[in-house]
Amino acid sequence: MSPTTIRLGTASPSTQASTAETVAQLEQIARRAASKKIDILLLPEAYIGGYPRGTHFGCVIGSRTAEGREEYLRYFQSAVDLGDTVGDGAGAGEAWIKRTLPGDSVPGATENGKAPAVNKRGDGTREQLERIARETGVFIVTGLIEKTGGSMYCSVVYVCPKQGIIGKRRKVMPTGTERLVWAQGSPSTLRAVSTTIRGVRINLAATICWENYMPLVRQSLYSQNINLYLAPTADGRDTWLSLMKTVAIEGRCFVVSSNMAVPPASSTTSTSIATPQQTNGQPNPIDSSAILAEEPDHDDDNTSPTFSGSSPFAPKHHSNRRASCLTEEGFEIALPRPKSPSAAGTNTFTSTASSTPSQAHTSNSTVNTFPPPSKRRTSVFDEDGNEIILCCKKPSHATTSSQTMAPSSVTSHRPPVAGSRREATSGNGEWISKGGSSIISPFGQVLSGPQWEDNQGIIYTDVDFEDCIRGRLDLDTAGSYSRNDSFEFRVKGLDLNPLPY
Repeated sequence: MSPTTIRLGTASPSTQASTAETVAQLEQIARRAASKKIDILLLPEAYIGGYPRGTHFGCVIGSRTAEGREEYLRYFQSAVDLGDTVGDGAGAGEAWIKRTLPGDSVPGATENGKAPAVNKRGDGTREQLERIARETGVFIVTGLIEKTGGSMYCSVVYVCPKQGIIGKRRKVMPTGTERLVWAQGSPSTLRAVSTTIRGVRINLAATICWENYMPLVRQSLYSQNINLYLAPTADGRDTWLSLMKTVAIEGRCFVVSSNMAVPPASSTTSTSIATPQQTNGQPNPIDSSAILAEEPDHDDDNTSPTFSGSSPFAPKHHSNRRASCLTEEGFEIALPRPKSPSAAGTNTFTSTASSTPSQAHTSNSTVNTFPPPSKRRTSVFDEDGNEIILCCKKPSHATTSSQTMAPSSVTSHRPPVAGSRREATSGNGEWISKGGSSIISPFGQVLSGPQWEDNQGIIYTDVDFEDCIRGRLDLDTAGSYSRNDSFEFRVKGLDLNPLPY
C-alpha cells in the first residue's frame, strides 16, 4: 500500500442483545479492521441501541395505551447517553465535543464509595468508543440511538483515534412512524468533519438511511467539499445500491454504505432488552434492543405484532390479533379491537446468532403464514413492501371471495428487513435483512461489495482520494457546475463554506 493510499472498510453486523454486547462486538470488528490495516470503518444505522421495528408503542390517533407507555420507557432505557444536551436539536455542539459542559454529578451519589468525578457525563458509551478507536488506530463511524432529556435521536458519531469524538450528527428527518419516538435533529449537525491520514486530508460526513433520498441534504454535504460520503442505513433493497452509485457520481466522492445483515429466524435465538448491568460498581451503557434495523417503508405494517421469547421489553399479557374483514378481491382490512388495549403494546424481537454467511443474493416471493392464537391467512408482500392477504377456504368473516391467488403470482424484489415481525416469524429460511454494505468510487464503480448475507466479514478497498479531484474535471455539483450565480442554497445554522483538501 502506497503512502497516499487510504483503506476504507465497512461491515454488516447486527445489534446484539445488550449495549455491552454490541460494544464488545464493535471492538472485535475494530480490532479485526486494524489487523487488515483499515483506516476508516463504517458501521450501520442504529447499530448501538437498536431499532423498534414493528411496534407502534400503543399509539393511534387520539389514544395511547398504558402498555405502550411502558414499552416506550423500556426503549428509552435501552438508548445510550452520550452526555450531550437537547439544544435546538443539535445538542451542545463544540462544548460537548470539547468536554467543556458542566459535570452531571448528583449530590449524595457515589461511585465505589467515592464522589462522582466532575465533568463526567453520560453512561460511559462515549468513553468506550474513544478507547476502542485509540487502541485500534481505526477511525470509527457508527450509528446509535442517543437519548438526552426526554428525547431520543438516531445519531452518528465520528470517532478519531487521536482526538476522540470530533463530531456527532442527528437524523434530520426520521422517516414515517419513526417520528413517534425519534426527535428531529438540527440541520446544523450536517457539518462535515476532517481527518488527516498519512498526509491525506479527508473531509467526511454522513447521511442516515432515507435522508439520502433528500436532494437538499445531499447538496449540503457536497457544498462542504467532502470527498468521503458515508451512508449508514437499514435499507437492504437492490435499489439502494443504485442510489449510492448516483451519490458517488453526483458528488464526485467515495461512498461507503453499511447495513445490518440479519440471519434467518431459524438460525437465531430470542433476545431481549436486559436491565442495566453493573461493572465495578459503575453502570454499563444501558442494554439495547434486539430489534435490528429499519424498513425503508415504515408505515406498511398494519397488523398487531406479537412477542417471541421472554423479554422485559414485552408487555406482561399477550393479546389476540385485531379483527379483520375481507374485501371482494380477497384483501384483508385489519380493524381495531377496542376491548384489547394490550394489543397495541406487543412486538417481536429477534437476535443475531452467527450463521454461515452466504454470498448468494436472490429475490424470491415472501410468503408468510402467521402463527396462532388465530388461524392467520397466508400473505405475500409486493415490491413496495405492502402486505397482500391471500384468501383462505373458510373465511372467519361474512365477507367472502371466490378469487384465490397463488403465492408464486406475486414476486417481491424487496429483501426481508431486519426487525420486521412478519419476516422474523415466517420461518421460510430467508435472511431477515440481507445487508448490502458497499464501497463506491467517485465514478460510480462498485469497488467492494455489496456484502449480501454476511454478518461476520469485513469488506474493504484501497482508494486514491485524488480521484475525487480527477472527477471534478467535468462535474462539480457544488462549484463550477452548480451555477451559483443563478441558484442560491443555504441551510439554517450550517456553514457551507467548502473545506480545503
